[in-house]
Amino acid sequence: MFNNHPSVSEDTRARVLKVANRLNYHPHPYARGLARKRTNSILAVIPFFTSYFFVEVLQGVQSKLSEFDCDLILYGVNHPDQVDASLRRNTIRGRVDGMLFFSMKMPDDFAEQYLHLKTPVVLVDTFHRSFDSLSVENIEGSYVATKHLISLGYKRIGMLNANLESAPARERLTGFQRAMKEAGLPLNPDLILRSASPRLDGFTRETGHDLMEQLIGYGPRRPDAVVVASDIQAVGSLAAISEAGLRCPDDIALVGFDDITLAASLGITTMRQPMYEMGALAIERLMSRMENLDNPPLHQTFTPTLVVRSTCGSSIQKAISAQVQV
Repeated sequence: MFNNHPSVSEDTRARVLKVANRLNYHPHPYARGLARKRTNSILAVIPFFTSYFFVEVLQGVQSKLSEFDCDLILYGVNHPDQVDASLRRNTIRGRVDGMLFFSMKMPDDFAEQYLHLKTPVVLVDTFHRSFDSLSVENIEGSYVATKHLISLGYKRIGMLNANLESAPARERLTGFQRAMKEAGLPLNPDLILRSASPRLDGFTRETGHDLMEQLIGYGPRRPDAVVVASDIQAVGSLAAISEAGLRCPDDIALVGFDDITLAASLGITTMRQPMYEMGALAIERLMSRMENLDNPPLHQTFTPTLVVRSTCGSSIQKAISAQVQV
């Protein structure tokens, strides 16, 4: 009736809808899904619920999903070693209509299983050749951030990174190294620090604070500018700079990565990722995949854009010039 089945006459449909409207009745998504042989549920396997990056991506997911009258089931993975177990528990065909898989490597044996079962899957912030994917050019983003600092005249540039078990952390290190080598600037290992913490892969305020304290402890040998692998680490870095009686950017300039909401409030120059847009587009892709299971996979990448604020020590005029040079 509510699914516009052709066997229902227009007269019958009109009478039932009139009663439904009077009673303010709305069909339950699960019940309607049963009639369509669907659960009207989407599973999202995501590393960390408390990460600012994922919170903003999930806002886009939930906003778009509301248009399709579906429920979102979240499953958090606290460590990469838990990926296999979480997939084994949560992706039995028929329990959900499709899956979003975030920021982790898709194990090949599960990829084969999903392809065999024709389970609709969309990857976000990661890649597998067999599934639709939305990912960010982390190497290019870090390269542009580093080039921006170089264009402003900084030469002793360091990097504060996350745990290198994280693919984004490894890729952002690669972009930093590439820009420094191209400019003929030294890659001093003492100035390239990374977190060893498994918590949120080291993308935390605490790791940013602690790593910046370590750089500040070098005294005159500290860098004059730093590329920070995420904005939330940059927030901690700014606190450490202030606690040491130093100023940003006068004593240490920095550029972050992500453009979370806090970045604008604190004046952090950063590389903007389209987090909300990626979440919404992931749902669009998943819904399309449900209707077109045999179409070839689509892969889309997003290049982060430089957002210039006060922490890099650049005027607006210098920023425009730097973007042109990059």
